[in-house]
Amino acid sequence: MITRRSNPLLTTTMMAVILSVTSLAHGQTSTSQRPDLSVFTKLINQAGLTSTLEGTVPVTVFAPTDEAFKAVPAATLDKLAKDPEFLKSVLTYHIVNGVVKSTDITGSTSLPSLNTGKIAASKSGSFVTVDDALVTQADIATSNGVMHIIDRVLTPPKK
Repeated sequence: MITRRSNPLLTTTMMAVILSVTSLAHGQTSTSQRPDLSVFTKLINQAGLTSTLEGTVPVTVFAPTDEAFKAVPAATLDKLAKDPEFLKSVLTYHIVNGVVKSTDITGSTSLPSLNTGKIAASKSGSFVTVDDALVTQADIATSNGVMHIIDRVLTPPKK
């Protein structure tokens, strides 16, 4: 008779993988679970948009990383901090109603953002861009849609 001894490290690793996959499959990922999105998460909370991202209506979020926010001019960051309407306008420009996966983008298209602006999205090979930002990580399942990590902060068109 052959007996198997379990490897505690392997068991722990497998459990972590199973939990991660299960969380993603059940839409448990959010911006607050990503340390590289701490600035975006803070601003979403400040603008009162948390319920939009965690609600029941499906949305697609183009989430800029903390590195992307470092590239924003200081004057613009200051205006975001002092002008709640401008902050909300910029953040809602990063959100689209409905679920748009990277595979849904073919060629060039226009996506209507929550702030009524249009985001130019395009795909060339495996590269997806939105306005002038590159999607660095695509199709992350969330509780009510999908999130794409981008390398720049999107700026809504001037009205």
